[in-house]
Amino acid sequence: MRFKLFFSLIIIPFLMNQIQAAEEVAKVAKARGQVQIKHQADVDFSSLKAGQSVFDGDVIKVGGVGFCIIVFLDDKSILKIRESSQFQFMETANTRTINIDFGKVLADVKKDKRKDFRIETPVSVASVKGTQFWTVSNKMGFDKFYGLEGEVEVFNTISGQFQSLGPGQMTLSTATGQLVTSPASPEELPDDPDDEEEEPEEEEQEEEAEEEEEAPEEEPEPEVEEEEVIEEEVSEEEIPEEEIPEEVPEEEIPEVEEEEVPEPEEEGPVNLGAGLGSVTIDGVIYNQLALRPEIKFGKLGVGLDLVMYIDPQGNIRKDEWDEPTDFFDKILYVSWGAKGDPFFVRYGTLENMTLGYGGLIYGYSNTMEFPEVRRIGLNGGMKFGKFGTELFVANFKDFGRGGGLVGGRFTYNPFSKLVLGANVVMDINQYSGLKDFDEDGVPDLLDDFPEEGDYAVDTDGDGIADEIDPDRDGDGYTDNSQDSSIVNNDPDGTVLKPDPFDIDEVDARSVLGFAVDAGYPVFSSNMFSLNLYAEANVLNFADDLSGIGLVPFGANATLFKFINISFEYRMDSDYYAPRFFDQAYDLDRVAITDSSDNLIVTTKEQRLDLSEGGRRQGYYGAAGLSLFNLVNASASYTDMSSDEGDTLRSFTASLAVNTDNIPKISQAYAYYQRNNDNNPFDFANPSPNTILGYRVGYEVSKGVSLVWDYRRLHADLDGDGVISEDVEGEIINILNIETVFDS
Repeated sequence: MRFKLFFSLIIIPFLMNQIQAAEEVAKVAKARGQVQIKHQADVDFSSLKAGQSVFDGDVIKVGGVGFCIIVFLDDKSILKIRESSQFQFMETANTRTINIDFGKVLADVKKDKRKDFRIETPVSVASVKGTQFWTVSNKMGFDKFYGLEGEVEVFNTISGQFQSLGPGQMTLSTATGQLVTSPASPEELPDDPDDEEEEPEEEEQEEEAEEEEEAPEEEPEPEVEEEEVIEEEVSEEEIPEEEIPEEVPEEEIPEVEEEEVPEPEEEGPVNLGAGLGSVTIDGVIYNQLALRPEIKFGKLGVGLDLVMYIDPQGNIRKDEWDEPTDFFDKILYVSWGAKGDPFFVRYGTLENMTLGYGGLIYGYSNTMEFPEVRRIGLNGGMKFGKFGTELFVANFKDFGRGGGLVGGRFTYNPFSKLVLGANVVMDINQYSGLKDFDEDGVPDLLDDFPEEGDYAVDTDGDGIADEIDPDRDGDGYTDNSQDSSIVNNDPDGTVLKPDPFDIDEVDARSVLGFAVDAGYPVFSSNMFSLNLYAEANVLNFADDLSGIGLVPFGANATLFKFINISFEYRMDSDYYAPRFFDQAYDLDRVAITDSSDNLIVTTKEQRLDLSEGGRRQGYYGAAGLSLFNLVNASASYTDMSSDEGDTLRSFTASLAVNTDNIPKISQAYAYYQRNNDNNPFDFANPSPNTILGYRVGYEVSKGVSLVWDYRRLHADLDGDGVISEDVEGEIINILNIETVFDS
């Protein structure tokens, strides 16, 4: 009985709503280039072609190359949409609303319109009284409305101001509430995408003849005739392929080419970058000569790093060119598509790698030690129907040392907008992160001969390996007989250095993580969107250590398309650390500390201050701001505490500046991260979990910039819990200075 009541009260109204949402409102008259549509019931976008129907709630997206024309069925009002645009149709009994996320739309609204017509952006509403006008909206909160005919009333939703827009005028509406109307310059107006689409008179005559032939058979009402005109326009899209062999309308061919490539000058297929400058590798400052071309053809992208390093003596560093495998290091990336596409893949450098809601892996980068350490990773995924998969490999080179960080994600969309996900992440052997140049199994920091694979120990430090040193302890007495004629005569005995840590001779120390999650977008509009989710994570370490992390409630929201807010309530237990695989994971994955002349190899979980059997609870909050296409800023804070007083706190921040409006500055970016620490705001006393950096470019001349790329990393080499400048190697400064040429 209760089920029937639930079905009657909830399910039936839901289904009725879906039926109403399926109302056909318009048809596609023309579509050229990259044009896609997503119906309300669909998860992904699909290609949109002329002749297709448009329904209430549909979202149309036009890529960087393309345009389309929409004709409404009832009053024959027209929308012409230019490239790089996205909007949604919203219909009520009395109102027709076009929700524009971003882009350029020319609206030709008939005076005898059947419904009130308005265009909404994240910051503005334009009410139309039968007119023709342009709407140009960008993602940063700037709207421009250009009046061509009639009158438009523009309302700024931030300040509540109204302005009337007439022919020959432009109204500017901003996310800070400004609303200004001024005369419009003709040069400012976007080009009408249909201006170059006039068909030859012969084709128009053919259409009229075809209409006359069809009319006697069906004798349609006037409205149906108008719809047939739309269908005839639709056939124009199909004529070039089918009728060119018969009638050879040569005039059509150049028009099609022009439409498919409206702005070819924006970006060429090849961007030739070059660099001159200095870089520090293994403590040595090298001059570098680099050629970094980027090649893009459609969804295919290739980036190369063809570089030579020259030491102060003028010698070329051969380590980058002396082995066949070095070829792979010259590939920065090879990519197809982008994350979010039905299929994408990227090989090489990886940035900001996150799976699901980030409980296990969040913001991972395999380039933190570039160019000293070059890692080659992989990230790819695909969607098929209601299912989706994603694969991640941090560094293929780790497999040669018996390890490697890998992960995957699986998603399922059972119904409506609900998405269920499952993640798995594993570091097969954390020890594989230790640097071992000569590949003898002994890490470089523990190897007295890091470039000679046959030897690793030199007790007396005389440069002669113990295996071949007659006097291993350096006391002047023979203690190692390489020759049967030599007798050991060390009266005090011999105390040798212990055998060093050997990756090949110790058990692998792995980390295995599992996660399940569920997310549902509760509300979405140009003004506000809200997504709710929940997540459960498990981390398993060596020595039977494990922990659980729960997010029973999580939410992220977007306000006006330029403010993002996230919040999570978290519950952790035992040896779980949120976002264990973070941006700095390769840096603190495994470390070697020198405590009382005893070198100790420790992994990340061994150094974390996690109470065995303890339970913690707390919150995570984050905010991001994109301001007027000038500044992008973000920050996050986590505070977790237990009943015993143990705390885990994290803080991250980043700032990026759009330098297009700043003279002489070609790029500007800074970041800071300190995770799972007691006091992440103690900037004067950093921890091994602390990383910071910046990248600033100064434009010397057009196309030529001097770029500073700085990163500061930290390591507790003596194990005293304090990062000190007095201990060599605890503060790691990586500075690349280069002159960059952009073509």
